[in-house]
Amino acid sequence: MRLRSRLGIALWMTLFAVSYIPDAAIAQTSPSNQKQAPSKDKPKQNQSANKASAAKPGSTNKTSKTTKPAKAGNAGNTKKTKDVRVSVTRPANNASTGARPSFATAMGLRGQHDELSLKSSVAMVVNQDTNDVLFEKNTGVSLPIASITKLMAAMVVLDADLPLDESIQINAEDARSYGKSRLATGTSLTRREAMVLSLMSSENRAAYTLGRNYPGGVPAFVTAMNQKARDLGMSNSRFADPSGLSSENVASADDLVKMVSASYQYKAIREYSTWPDITMVINKRPQTFLNTNRLVRSGDMDIGLQKTGFISAAGKCLVMQANINGSPLLLVFLDSVGTQSRFADAVRVKDWYQQMDPSEIRPLRRLM
Repeated sequence: MRLRSRLGIALWMTLFAVSYIPDAAIAQTSPSNQKQAPSKDKPKQNQSANKASAAKPGSTNKTSKTTKPAKAGNAGNTKKTKDVRVSVTRPANNASTGARPSFATAMGLRGQHDELSLKSSVAMVVNQDTNDVLFEKNTGVSLPIASITKLMAAMVVLDADLPLDESIQINAEDARSYGKSRLATGTSLTRREAMVLSLMSSENRAAYTLGRNYPGGVPAFVTAMNQKARDLGMSNSRFADPSGLSSENVASADDLVKMVSASYQYKAIREYSTWPDITMVINKRPQTFLNTNRLVRSGDMDIGLQKTGFISAAGKCLVMQANINGSPLLLVFLDSVGTQSRFADAVRVKDWYQQMDPSEIRPLRRLM
């Protein structure tokens, strides 16, 4: 009787132990569960692989064909598949990421308050007709200007009267100038197409190849850029490369107003910089390039010329010519804090100027 009792207790404890084994332990030993669930990152990796194979460096016979750009506000008519964002991650600060602060931040200009509560460290609003300065913030300092440089590059190309229909080709030197681009080595495009992509989509390889195909190459091109700056009275400016990737491309807000005003005299620059989008056939595949300025794509403002820019040393930058409340204004915003804040600053200026009584406008000074 005592033996049966002991055997019963032992059997009960064995059954209890088996039933208590965690499901995770069973899953690890089960052959049917050895297969892993597909990674959510796989489709993205495949897309990257497809893009890489479609634009493989060194391939030949790549030509481009341009289609007519859509009108402002119609760029979003084509339905596109978008990834669903399931979480939002705030950008880390410079201290945690190790990224270098912008020059304006290092100089203590970022975060300074002004009457319009702009997020840009440097800002300037000038009446194009009278050269009256209507608003300014930290305008006397020279800072990196990133891809705003491409306006000067476009003027130098047009001043040289080089044939815009001439075919030029992206080569290994152009590719080394900027690592990420849909203009793979061997891509052929006209000088006009390169200028369009440089101005409206801020394509760095396109800008560099414009300089490389200048008589004398990039060194002569940069020399011509600096000479043009001197001719325009841009005394606080210097240019080091055609694209603006170098932090040595610097200018003050005063100088940028002069450059934007001069650029506006070129019909091609006005037109190309304000196309909302363009589709080109590259390597037998259509590629759509969007304007980097969302205000152009939305059609919310009457913009006659524009250029955006960004490198870490410069922060987010924007220059524009826009007609606001019947007045042609030149706008400069440098070292803006966030991706969209430079455009929001432009809208703040528009709202501020539209609310003003023209008879109450008191210029701060006149730009010479």
